Amino acid sequence: MNIGEGLMLIRKLYKFENAHIVRQCTSRRCSRSIHGHSYKVELLFTAPSLDRGQMVYDFGLTKGMIKEFIDAFDHAITLWSGDDPAYLADMKKWSERWVELPVNPSAEQFARTIFLLVDRVLQQTEMINGESDVMLEGVIVHETETGYAKAKREDAYNSTMGPTELDRIVFSERVKAEWSNPEMFEELLAGKRFLNPDIV
Repeated sequence: MNIGEGLMLIRKLYKFENAHIVRQCTSRRCSRSIHGHSYKVELLFTAPSLDRGQMVYDFGLTKGMIKEFIDAFDHAITLWSGDDPAYLADMKKWSERWVELPVNPSAEQFARTIFLLVDRVLQQTEMINGESDVMLEGVIVHETETGYAKAKREDAYNSTMGPTELDRIVFSERVKAEWSNPEMFEELLAGKRFLNPDIV
């Protein structure tokens, strides 16, 4: 059975404001000038059966670590670790909120990066309400009103599209300080098991 075939699908939408430069792209404005976008991110979840509440995955559960990782990009600048060291140093000097990726921060790489983060959260979360093999089917990142990129599992883990190691992502100290648990990324990388958050 292919991913998504015979499975119910749900969608959760997030929004964030972010600035970047996408080096080496064709558009001069995009590759040579810092600019921002109002991003919309869709997470698509699937499961072969429903939980005790007859849901694929309670939307309230996405308000914990998943939401906090996506919110890390809000009102931040996203940097590529392969960019000019002087530029990286200046951006980190003048912005408290930044995220450094091992890939160019295009919509495509945002989709892959968010897929990798959310997929790891799901893998390391103890499901407590009869959730059955909840999987992330895809991540869609809308960079503009007319353009988006979608990453599926095979895209996210395809090393020919760029690194897939989460430990190559760096969140600024300010970003981490605003999380409910400032150590959550290090704990995720260390393989810690997490309980689903209490929700009301």
